[in-house]
Amino acid sequence: MSTTRGDTWDDYKARFPDYESYADDTKGRWYIPVCDLRYMADGDERDFGEVMADYYANNSPVYVPAGSAPPEPVIDGATLARAAWDAVTIPTATIGYNPMVGDLRATIVGWDTWIWATGDTPKEVRVTATAGPVTATITATASMLTLQPKDGVAKCTGFGIPWSEGNDRIGTDCVIIFDRSSAHFKDNVTPVDVKVSYAIAYSATDGATGTMDTHTTSTTTTIPVAEIQTIIVRPTDEP
Repeated sequence: MSTTRGDTWDDYKARFPDYESYADDTKGRWYIPVCDLRYMADGDERDFGEVMADYYANNSPVYVPAGSAPPEPVIDGATLARAAWDAVTIPTATIGYNPMVGDLRATIVGWDTWIWATGDTPKEVRVTATAGPVTATITATASMLTLQPKDGVAKCTGFGIPWSEGNDRIGTDCVIIFDRSSAHFKDNVTPVDVKVSYAIAYSATDGATGTMDTHTTSTTTTIPVAEIQTIIVRPTDEP
């Protein structure tokens, strides 16, 4: 007789340690490891049969007498980290800006408009998940805002510095120079795309370490942009 895994019946019975001792116990239960193709990791290049054989080789059935707690699931650190990260939602960035002129709180064409990430924008996200004896810690870190304004040019190498008179003397690492007013846009505000890219790394108590694909949040905000009108008069020698 053969099992569906191709082993002999004796081979299959051998997977159940000391099974004969529980022959007369009708209340206890065997807990058997099971593999399901639906949960195969997308990035795993191995054949499912190879994954299944490897898992069964390292995880035997466990007998639990009636009233005892079932065995805790054994999940490797890399799998646990991926599952934990899939459950995480990073909020999109929010920004502040300066100057804010007049009732419209508008910045001005041609001026350096300071941009900075507000407190709602995470620069680092740390997640910890535990399953059975394994704990995985995932850390997502970002180093800068990516700004794409309409009708302007962004220069940004960090998360910006909130404007103040003191900071104005120091300077900032994040500005936009708008080259046109918002008059031609809906609601008289200029759209600005804001993105933050996070590098993701994980480590686990079973020794697993690694990285995951970069995660990027994206949103579009708006900034009113005005222009200062001037009259240019040609010089003359007449009094």
